[in-house]
Amino acid sequence: MNVKIICYLEVISSWCYWAEPAGGGTEKTLRRPRGIQLKDRADAGGSVSRLQNAGRMVLPPERHDYALAVHAERRLVRAGRAIYDAPNLVAEAAKDFGVTDDRVRLALAHAAEREGNKVGQWEVAGAVAAKAAKLNKTKLLARAQSDDVAARVKKSTAEFYALQVTQRPAFLIENAIGDRAVFSGIVRVEPLAAALDALLADQAAYDSYQAHFGGPPAR
Repeated sequence: MNVKIICYLEVISSWCYWAEPAGGGTEKTLRRPRGIQLKDRADAGGSVSRLQNAGRMVLPPERHDYALAVHAERRLVRAGRAIYDAPNLVAEAAKDFGVTDDRVRLALAHAAEREGNKVGQWEVAGAVAAKAAKLNKTKLLARAQSDDVAARVKKSTAEFYALQVTQRPAFLIENAIGDRAVFSGIVRVEPLAAALDALLADQAAYDSYQAHFGGPPAR
C-alpha cells in the first residue's frame, strides 16, 4: 500500500513557517499526523516552490518597513522585487548531499523568521544550511547555483500552480488508485489526518477485493 504526500512550500514564507507545528513538516506531521503511524504506509516528500507575481503583495515604500515587521514576509521588498532565490535553492541543493529531511529548510526558516538573518543573501543562506546539515558551504552553494537545481525548483513551482491553488503550504495527497486530495493554506492537522485515513482505507478496500477476486479484466 502506498500513499504519496507532497508538501509545496516556500522556505521563508511566514505562513509556511508558522504552520509548521500543524502540518508543514513532512517528517513530523505528514507522516505521523496526530500519532497516526504512516511510516510504513505512506511516502512523504517536500517540494520547494518559488513565489511568482500571482499571490504576491506589492506595497508602496512608506508601508514597506511596517509590513515587514507585522507580516514577517521577506518576499515584500522595494522596487517590486519579491523573489528570494537563495534559501529555496540552497534547501533544494542540500538534497543532493543526502539531506532529505527538514533540517535545512527549518534552519533557514528559523534564521529568517526568528533571528532576522538575511537568508536572502547567498552567503548567509549557505552558512545557515551548511551548519544545520554539517555540509561544506562552498560545495553546497555551488550546487545551489547550478542549472539542475534551478530547473527542479522551477518544475515544482509549475506543479504547484497546476494545482490551481494560491496559498502555501499546499498538500497533495494521492493513493495508488488515483484518489487525490489537495489542501491549500491549511494550518490544522485534523483535515490532513482525515484525508490520509480516507485514502488509506479506500486503497485497502481495493487491495482486499483484488486479493480475493482478482484485478479488473484486461482490455
